[in-house]
Amino acid sequence: MTDRSDAADAADETPSIAPDALPERLQSGDSMTVLDVRDRDEFERWHLTGDGIEAIQVPHMKFVQAQATGDVADLVTDLEEPILAVCGHGEASAHAVDLLRDAGIDAANLAGGMDAWADLYRVRELDIDAPARVLQYDRPSSGCLGYAIYSGGEAAVIDPLRAFADRYDADATDRDAALTYAIDTHVHADHVSGVRALADRTDATAVVPEGATERGLAFDAMTVGDAAERGSETPASHTQQDAVDELRIGDVTLTVLATPGHTTDSISLRLEGGDSPILFTGDTLFLEGVGRPDLERGDDGAAAAAEQLYETLRTRLLEHPDETTVAPGHYSDAAEPRDDGTYAARLGALRDRLDALSMDEAAFVAHATSELPPRPSNYERIVAANLGLEDVDADTAFELELGPNNCAVAD
Repeated sequence: MTDRSDAADAADETPSIAPDALPERLQSGDSMTVLDVRDRDEFERWHLTGDGIEAIQVPHMKFVQAQATGDVADLVTDLEEPILAVCGHGEASAHAVDLLRDAGIDAANLAGGMDAWADLYRVRELDIDAPARVLQYDRPSSGCLGYAIYSGGEAAVIDPLRAFADRYDADATDRDAALTYAIDTHVHADHVSGVRALADRTDATAVVPEGATERGLAFDAMTVGDAAERGSETPASHTQQDAVDELRIGDVTLTVLATPGHTTDSISLRLEGGDSPILFTGDTLFLEGVGRPDLERGDDGAAAAAEQLYETLRTRLLEHPDETTVAPGHYSDAAEPRDDGTYAARLGALRDRLDALSMDEAAFVAHATSELPPRPSNYERIVAANLGLEDVDADTAFELELGPNNCAVAD
């Protein structure tokens, strides 16, 4: 019997595509068949997508049976080449690729499988005139984006993922910076937050919107709110109990804007300086749409949340100048990266591009509440984990968040 290490060695010798080469392949639009040899439920929960991609599920057991009968080619008779085979860890798919290539079929394996794809996390610096160094973290498997701001020997991370807490820590150490804040823009429903993990392993302070307390926040964190929303012209005291509306990082300041709608607690963060402000909009405004309004309040409350989101966009975000850089919390297959590979855009370009930003309120609410995609897998447990209401270990957290984020209303 072949053990797992032997299977892994065999997979290493199979023609393969590395996970870090896959994003560009998926974005190219070139035709490619993805042959997924996992079980049907795993495939339906989450599989590779993209322009030009045809994803087909054929369980690995059929390849085992076809190997015995010599009918391997019959399993892919109607599939266009080239074929990229995938599975959970890259071993069963490597076996399928070896059989296909023996049959004269152009096939390659996704090295490490979907687990390696989910574990890919890239970082790029935003090529913009800014008063601080801004890095964008990109998890291509889910489209999750996070940010690190470096200034004056200090750093803050916005919307960190728990699975990569060690990465932010190591990157800050490499840049001789002290992590001072780990900030969430809202209680996330698609991934397990890294704010507590970063606070536990570094001197960073966990920071969450003050609205998270009303949703049942069950761990110690600094809360941030919007002074204008509270009717105050001066910042609140910098304590664990009172929400602050500014965060100082080295020589720069992040200003908090209340931007509810996607969730009641959603905030955006504004970094001033340079040519124009940078708005870190979390799940409120994306490059290809706006945040969905139903994850917190359900179908019955979606219309009211959409009305709130409409007001947020109109009075809190669209009031900024066209030159403002929007740095969102997610992107989808429809988003186009900039020349530097990052996902960001000028607000003026989004005004021109997104119909939702020019709709009247009734049209916006109808748009934001109709034809929504499926909710993120396990979103209720993820929310509970991010509020500190449920403890999950690292392996469980990783499994909970696998799959598309589905937090947007596409334009």
